[in-house]
Amino acid sequence: MLNKILIANRGEIAVRVIRACQEMGIKTVAVYSEADRDALHMQLADEAICIGPAKATDSYLDMQSILSASVVTKAQAIHPGFGFLSENSTFATMCEEMNIIFIGPKPVTIHQMGDKANARELMIEAGVPVIPGSDGFIRTIEEAKSAAEKLGYPVMLKASAGGGGKGMRRVADSTELEAAYVNAKSEAKAAFGNDDMYMEKIIEHARHIEVQILADNHGNVIHLGERDCSLQRKNQKVIEESPSVAINEEQRQLLGETAVRAAKYVGYQNAGTIEFLLDVDGNYYFMEMNTRIQVEHPVTEMATEVDIVKQQILIASGEVLSLQQKDVRLTGHTIECRINAENPAFNFAPSPGRLDYLLVPSGGLGLRVESAMYQGAEIPPYYDAMIAKIITKGANREEAIAKMKRALGELVIEGIITNQFFQEDLLNDEKFVSGEYDTSYLETDFLTHWVPRIE
Repeated sequence: MLNKILIANRGEIAVRVIRACQEMGIKTVAVYSEADRDALHMQLADEAICIGPAKATDSYLDMQSILSASVVTKAQAIHPGFGFLSENSTFATMCEEMNIIFIGPKPVTIHQMGDKANARELMIEAGVPVIPGSDGFIRTIEEAKSAAEKLGYPVMLKASAGGGGKGMRRVADSTELEAAYVNAKSEAKAAFGNDDMYMEKIIEHARHIEVQILADNHGNVIHLGERDCSLQRKNQKVIEESPSVAINEEQRQLLGETAVRAAKYVGYQNAGTIEFLLDVDGNYYFMEMNTRIQVEHPVTEMATEVDIVKQQILIASGEVLSLQQKDVRLTGHTIECRINAENPAFNFAPSPGRLDYLLVPSGGLGLRVESAMYQGAEIPPYYDAMIAKIITKGANREEAIAKMKRALGELVIEGIITNQFFQEDLLNDEKFVSGEYDTSYLETDFLTHWVPRIE
């Protein structure tokens, strides 16, 4: 068993990993930027090391500084969390070369599945259905035009190295293609240092369904059911839930088996997520694989009562999975709302600042809050806007929604503006309550008639 782990991240995911380590009797090392000098994760860890200035490229993305911190503190392993270096195969390789355990899949797997175009080809080989798309990369606007005409509009331009909605552009018709192609390439280059693009046919009125998998280093792979992540704005998830109301038990089993087959084909190890699009006829298509823990992993943890972070650490330690597929049971219904420091009334503009007052909902069966917030904390402007996740579980979907409404009603955050009221209004939306929504619903329907509350 590992005895000291460095967490190469910040915010609520760093706090989440530290807490799991504490429960396992493992010492922790936090790294922090100058902007995070008073952050909760560095206060909770056994040791903390400043790795650079506020800018992420000079701190949380500085591989040399993080690896140096690991050597100095004699940490045996690094947990990358999500974002930052979590899906960077170069960083995983450097860890391997320095005999530091990277808590995630092997570098070759991160590289293979991180390249979205390459991942498509691997899934085709594995017999996994994929979204109709271009044959390889789109390198010129002429190739983009040819591929779009072949697939038929609307299409989606995607960065091969992309993630988090960056480097993606929906193209409704030929008049939008050139500008979308240029802008997507530019955004991808700035975000990932790689502007390779490919194209996929847009599946109209699709649901975004993802399957959580766990795989040990001994060839054992299981899935932990699905999450429905269809409520999105600008390709960023807003609310996630499990199980999905859009699929039946037969589809659920088939999706799980497909995800396990995909993971086995690429020799996957540790925790990961296979993302699918589900069309209106019940057909599903591979979209991408996230070779890291997901923001929404607590949804699956509450649905299955499996601690995914602890499983990651056990797998990285060389342990055989203690769970078999027959041991996994999804019970009740679980929902997660992301609380972001942003102003919905002004196009969701970032809202950094000081938390002057904070009251977090607590108490009651089936409620969990994941956050690094505390009263007096500073929310810096340099990083992702998400500051908390609220997760509720009920005996059924109606009860889970009711608990979430109650939790959001108790939440008080003063000093910054958040999307709290936006989430409350969404929970009361007729289409959400009935479960009749898809990936386009927020932007093409809800937001067109939603009236924000001015704070």
